[in-house]
Amino acid sequence: MSATQNRPNILWISLEDTSPRFGCYGDPLARTPQIDKLAEKGTIFRNAFSTAGVCAPSRSAIITGMYQTSIGTHHMRTEHTNEYTPELPTPYFAVPPAHVKPFTEYLRAEGYYCTNNWKTDYQFAPPLTAWDENSMNAHWRNREPEQPFFAVFNYICTHESSMWSDMIRKRYYPDQERNRPLVTDPDKVTIPPYLPDTPKSRQTLAKHYDHIAEADEYVGEILRQLEEDGLTENTIVFLWSDHGEGLPRAKRWPYDAGIRVPLIVRWPGVLEEGQISEQMVSLVDLGPTVLSLAGATLPYHLEGQPFIGPEAKARSYVFATRDRYDEAYDRVRAVRDGRFKYIRNYYPEKPYLLWIPFSHQHPMLQELWRLKQSGQLEGDQQLLLQNKRPAEELYDCIQDPYETCNLAGNLAYQEELERLRSELDSWCSKYDTWGDVAEVQMVSRMWPGGAQPQTAAPIFIPINSKHPGIDPTVQASVNEPTMIMLHSATQGASIAYSLDEGPEPKWKLYTGPIPINEGAAVIRAKAVRIGYKDSVEAAASFTLINNVNMGV
Repeated sequence: MSATQNRPNILWISLEDTSPRFGCYGDPLARTPQIDKLAEKGTIFRNAFSTAGVCAPSRSAIITGMYQTSIGTHHMRTEHTNEYTPELPTPYFAVPPAHVKPFTEYLRAEGYYCTNNWKTDYQFAPPLTAWDENSMNAHWRNREPEQPFFAVFNYICTHESSMWSDMIRKRYYPDQERNRPLVTDPDKVTIPPYLPDTPKSRQTLAKHYDHIAEADEYVGEILRQLEEDGLTENTIVFLWSDHGEGLPRAKRWPYDAGIRVPLIVRWPGVLEEGQISEQMVSLVDLGPTVLSLAGATLPYHLEGQPFIGPEAKARSYVFATRDRYDEAYDRVRAVRDGRFKYIRNYYPEKPYLLWIPFSHQHPMLQELWRLKQSGQLEGDQQLLLQNKRPAEELYDCIQDPYETCNLAGNLAYQEELERLRSELDSWCSKYDTWGDVAEVQMVSRMWPGGAQPQTAAPIFIPINSKHPGIDPTVQASVNEPTMIMLHSATQGASIAYSLDEGPEPKWKLYTGPIPINEGAAVIRAKAVRIGYKDSVEAAASFTLINNVNMGV
């Protein structure tokens, strides 16, 4: 443990579907005293962006440090099914290249205690090797004394569905009961110009402000626990959202409302307090940043980059995607610098609004349709209901923060258009590996014959044995101290093992041979790979017998 004692603890608090509607970001209507206090002691990053305007593709990029289009997790969501669209090649778990791991494996290998409480939504099941704890009870308090930790707490009640009517929400979430009176005054909210300014819309946005206020209380509670444990000064805290707010033309879209997120980092004694940073940050950078701060090796294949710390690199551009979301196929790519955003629509013949039943439950979208049918939509409120799209969109995000004035056809901005076109082309050639591959073809390569591949079970190899492996059904005796190597024949497999004999073993990440120095030991092991079925559990019993030449 001595090698890890001086390493910082790292805490992530993630919100869902939340744009920076906080007091510390200048929103006068926000009730966020705990988040604002965190910002006073930390740094606000004003130009932080997700890689997609929806959770699962974004979260897959965060947990792997890889763009979703690079590893085949870009469709939302791979486990989705609908009885009316049986032709979709779902459900499946995405299978990234063999070398891709949850970045937390690298932290665990360095001695960090890694916990997730509790949402994952990565487009694949989290492997056993990703977390020491992954549950609603996961907490840094369960680690060994003095062990450094990386702890994630996910707050879900700011999700898009929290703005729905109670009747609609109950259909999707029968166990949730949330019928609280509004605290935020609907008359004081500002409705984006591309959405209908009606009483129903105002009540909906007011409800979202109330949920952000509840999230603020949650943030305060986690930070109080950190202080109670005397860990504040040695813990780097990150607060962020998986993508932008759950409003129409925000969530699921690469406009700023859908991908610009809050990001606050408090690093006592290192980052200057109360600072505002304008540097560009992508959420694909979060994992590499944590690895860097923990002193872990950054694998070369990572596509994000550290944005703070000794290995920080400046970023000039962020990139975002949109592909199949639930039932509807689409393909949109976007690139943004500190001022301009370029969006490329690969299906300009399609309307903006496609059949995605989940999103159609939103009260503001229902208002858009109601006003459309009655001929009352005006001006920018018609943007989302156009029956076709421009092939390209270009916005000045400083002068036009709502991105309603498309400059792609304006000759005065042709230099910016060409520059961003070129940047997006370069990004696509490097990272858009699966973007132009039909999903059914991609799945057939990931799941040959339509069957999920399974990881090969581990075998056990005593290092000082002449035999190549031990049948896990055999009890083996050894006549001198030895170490047991674990091996799986599956390319890219990681191995979890346990010395516990109970029904719920605590799985450790295998990083090197396991010593057998005295008595008897039963080793249980499973091999895992992202997107694969876990191997069957293997177990072998080893007994050290002194002065008896038993062999193996």
